[in-house]
Amino acid sequence: MELTLSPRPIGGRIKAIASKSQAHRLMICAALADRATKLVCAENSQDMDATARALAALGADFSYLNGAYTVYPMEMPRGDSELDCGESGSTLRVLLPVVGALGVGATFRLHGRLAERPLSPLWEAMEAHGCRLTRPSADTVRCEGRLDGGHWEIAGNVSSQFISGLLLALPLTGEESDIMLTTPLESAGYADLTLQAVRQFGVDAERDETGWHLPQGWGYRSCGRAAVEGDWSNAAFWLCAGAISDPVTVEGLSLSSAQGDRAILSVLERFGAKIETGGDSVTVTPGDLHGIELDARNIPDLVPPVALVAACAKGTTRIFGAERLRLKESDRLQSVADTLSALGAAVEITTDGLLIRGGRLVGGTADSRNDHRIAMMAAIAACACTRPITLRGAEAVGKSYPRFWEDYKLLIRAREGIL
Repeated sequence: MELTLSPRPIGGRIKAIASKSQAHRLMICAALADRATKLVCAENSQDMDATARALAALGADFSYLNGAYTVYPMEMPRGDSELDCGESGSTLRVLLPVVGALGVGATFRLHGRLAERPLSPLWEAMEAHGCRLTRPSADTVRCEGRLDGGHWEIAGNVSSQFISGLLLALPLTGEESDIMLTTPLESAGYADLTLQAVRQFGVDAERDETGWHLPQGWGYRSCGRAAVEGDWSNAAFWLCAGAISDPVTVEGLSLSSAQGDRAILSVLERFGAKIETGGDSVTVTPGDLHGIELDARNIPDLVPPVALVAACAKGTTRIFGAERLRLKESDRLQSVADTLSALGAAVEITTDGLLIRGGRLVGGTADSRNDHRIAMMAAIAACACTRPITLRGAEAVGKSYPRFWEDYKLLIRAREGIL
């Protein structure tokens, strides 16, 4: 889908969508629990659907009605299932060890760039603990055997999803287990979100200075009802729009959330934007924006909207610690640089990040590369351009934010006083 985005400011109030990161984790816990669970989740998305579809293939039952999932857990996991992961890295990487712990054998089907994204060192660690993993074809992964608990060692600087998968899987082994990191953990907030989820479903897991400890136990106990909180990763695009356009307020965000992308507030404050918080809402207002130095190791998903703010700020911004972005839905270092450059920005790719010299965006043609965050970045960029943007692949937003274009129009109408 190709859209033409006019150069106009946006502003007003918007409600945050449900966090897909938290939804993945709560869905998995609910599907493995002892009785049904209601998950209040105001929206779903392609990635959430992928996880629900995979869990249903294993024997769970999902229904979605009036903004809530009802999850009936798998009584007897189905063996030799095919799990269609779509393009969702979370679905694949988190469910792979879960399937191993269930001991049922399954084939994971991968789409898009997901087949290219790394599974090492999780692959080697699982094979050292009772599983056999193979690649029957370029777009499939086969898991057989049964995962055991005990002592695990794994690197923390490749993907926090590997850690999340183990935290979700090991309570199923019936063994006391511990996970020790051999390298520092990056994107730590996602592992914290997983720890929060398993505790919510009765698993007494603990974090210590070297990793995590899970006492001997036999699975998950339903909490009956759980609510998915607002998504900071997607809200960041609107908050960044508030920094470069007109004030934007996002409601429905937890200021004490374990989501690492809550850091967008401190990042925007460092740029010079004005931040106001109250209750469950955040308002960002433009300020005298200037370049900053930003370590993105723990907030890689914030790089696209933050890079846009940098392109609109005075001076130079250096983003580093972001080499893992090359392994996302697109090579995000390249796609961020190409998109902003096509719109008139001065962007240089470094070994582990981006160097952005702020100035004035003009407009032009941008391609999402089938990456939802690139599509959203280009959309927000229109409010800082002098000419229209032609955006190719605008439908990519459906991966995480199906109603993005509706909310985008809502903020345009609010700014123009139509509402």
